[in-house]
Amino acid sequence: MDDVDVIRNIDDLVEREHELRHRHGSGEPLTDEERAELQRLEVQLDQCWDLLRRRRASRDSGNDPDAASVRDADTVEHYQQ
Repeated sequence: MDDVDVIRNIDDLVEREHELRHRHGSGEPLTDEERAELQRLEVQLDQCWDLLRRRRASRDSGNDPDAASVRDADTVEHYQQ
């Protein structure tokens, strides 16, 4: 997966997130399944942004960006600087 693929995936996830949030924002309540999907989308977005940042950092430091892979949700969601 290259940067373009990661960005395309981010765009797709954001589009779906906006669909769900728009529905909720217009007064229609989300179902339990939609709330769970929204939570999964948020985690997947965090993972994609993390991967993209690490790919760019690898490239900037002269390393192979393809060596970066998606980190598990727990690592991404509980990362502390």
